[in-house]
Amino acid sequence: MDLTVRDLAVARGGVPVLEGLSFGLTPGRALVLRGPNGSGKTTLLRTIAGLQPAFEGEIAGAGERIAYAAHADGLKSMLSVAENLTFWAQAFGTADIAAALTGFNLEDLARRPAGTLSAGQKRRLGLARLMVTGRPVWVLDEPTVSLDAASVQLFAEAVRGHLAGGGSALMATHIDLGLAEADVFDVTPYKAEPRVSSADEVFL
Repeated sequence: MDLTVRDLAVARGGVPVLEGLSFGLTPGRALVLRGPNGSGKTTLLRTIAGLQPAFEGEIAGAGERIAYAAHADGLKSMLSVAENLTFWAQAFGTADIAAALTGFNLEDLARRPAGTLSAGQKRRLGLARLMVTGRPVWVLDEPTVSLDAASVQLFAEAVRGHLAGGGSALMATHIDLGLAEADVFDVTPYKAEPRVSSADEVFL
């Protein structure tokens, strides 16, 4: 099992929002999280990515194996497209950025400063970083924001290539990417029940 979640509860601001989560993600597969806005998908992804502690439960197979992409593109505006990718490639110990440039149609923009790109171009560059990390588990929070239809297809192809190479992906998105290798996990039934702390009980 590439990534395993057991009896997980996650919290926002110290208040549990999801609980009782258990699922597995195997190499070559994607898992798409669904649920209404505010249901806890971002909190769950941040917890799995190690950006905040779990409230309860266990996450196995994560840590340094994860590449995380959220709403911020994480770009250095004064560096060119190629320099941004090179920076991240070196940070993760890889070297070749050619596949990332090609995969997200960035070849013609390679020398452009990232700060001069459109919102969609910045998003493509931010997602291209995933391809230079060399990490097997992609954790993605609404990755298609600011992407037009053609760019969504580029992203879907990048995910397919990652899965075909034995990687896996966990993502929250409302867009159907047409991935035959994807399963859907609805977080709605796992909404946490209100919990009364000992301090609250004093006033009951």
